[in-house]
Amino acid sequence: MGNRLSKIYTRTGDDGSTGLGDGTRVDKDSLRVSAYGTTDELNSAIGVVLACEIAHDVREVLIRIQHELFNLGGELCIPGMAMVHDSDIERLENDLDGFNEDLPVLKEFILPGGGMAAAQCHLARTIARRAERCVISLSREESVRGEAIRYLNRLSDLLFVIARVLARASAHGEVLWQHERVKR
Repeated sequence: MGNRLSKIYTRTGDDGSTGLGDGTRVDKDSLRVSAYGTTDELNSAIGVVLACEIAHDVREVLIRIQHELFNLGGELCIPGMAMVHDSDIERLENDLDGFNEDLPVLKEFILPGGGMAAAQCHLARTIARRAERCVISLSREESVRGEAIRYLNRLSDLLFVIARVLARASAHGEVLWQHERVKR
């Protein structure tokens, strides 16, 4: 393990800058900091899902994803680093296919809800989409590996499917969008 943090505050960020993993100082509101900060927020949101009562298979997948998101944050924090790979994306796709297999085909839009765990998973899904947008914005200005964008894209899809699984496992069920189909 690297350096141990014995002191949490350093005062080095009081000027509005922060250090990247390679030692470079950047503004705290830079696109890179936004990208890895939003990835960290996503990881925390998944931690909230894990604080709920959920099935063991879902729990195992989400814990693995937390580790992968930490890797992704590291990759975004250290320019030129490669910590997320095609195999990680393939695992997400396999998980997605596995969880989706037993779900009924969607005929309506689903609203966030369906019990606490499902609602928290929907929130994590929306944070994943925001993290993806942040990484795309960063990629327009600096070098970002395509794996980072693909990982977040697949993860948001997986979180949607897991939210469906969690809603159906709860007493609440999925919340379908009710709307009139009237031409105006």
